[in-house]
Amino acid sequence: MSFLAGLTGGLVCAQEPPAPPQQPPAASAPLQQEASKNAATPCVQPAPMVRLEDYDGPLKKVVGTFARPLERKAVPLSRYRPGVKLCTLDLKDKFALFVEDSFDPVTFLGTGFNAGIDQAQNADPSYGQGAQGYGRRFGAEFAGQASSRFFKDFAYPSIFSEDPRYYRLGNGPTGRRLFHAVEHVVVAQRDNTKRMFNFSEWLGTASTVVLSNTYHPDNQRGFASAAQRAGYSMIQDVGFDVLREFWPEVSHLLKLPFRGERDLVSPDSNPVTK
Repeated sequence: MSFLAGLTGGLVCAQEPPAPPQQPPAASAPLQQEASKNAATPCVQPAPMVRLEDYDGPLKKVVGTFARPLERKAVPLSRYRPGVKLCTLDLKDKFALFVEDSFDPVTFLGTGFNAGIDQAQNADPSYGQGAQGYGRRFGAEFAGQASSRFFKDFAYPSIFSEDPRYYRLGNGPTGRRLFHAVEHVVVAQRDNTKRMFNFSEWLGTASTVVLSNTYHPDNQRGFASAAQRAGYSMIQDVGFDVLREFWPEVSHLLKLPFRGERDLVSPDSNPVTK
């Protein structure tokens, strides 16, 4: 009898359906919700640029025209509360920045001035003199500036998820602000607000120098000449970053409107999402 009971029990056990698969622990649900919340964290748009209509007087309008390229690639930080996440540029914004910088009136003025200097110094003798030679030099200068902005404002920032703008401290000791401006040639800000190596500056400068040999046939070839031109370009970029850092003081001295002093987000206001 015991043998039959054991056999019957074994058959009953064999006919029972398999246990359902074990469910994952409920503790993962809060983690998923937190991840979704972090992905949708709102950001604050930087203050809008000062309009040309805000400037008063012919001289101020001229200075304002020259100031817009500086402000276009600067983000003020001093008036935002700690912990605020500023909106970075997406792909189309970086392309728009490249286009606006390339076709800014100041770009054409600088191109014409540099072409005139090259003409006077007879740089690139194969271009010749006269109106035709000046036109060729103007085209070469414009191509150089446009290619530099393409690489530094759009191409490499898009590849490396880098923000091509300069983040201005705006206050603090002068030495600290000066170091922050000079440091930007090496340290940039990633789209996720973390710091990173400034690939756009170094690779963009190198690419621009190499490409310039195609429309400057009389350029000296070789590493030494290329390194010299790259060094001049980086020093120029450092100078503009220093000017961007101390532009609040310059604009105050010239009694110009300045976007860092108006229309900024207060600690109690709601952030604007992008």
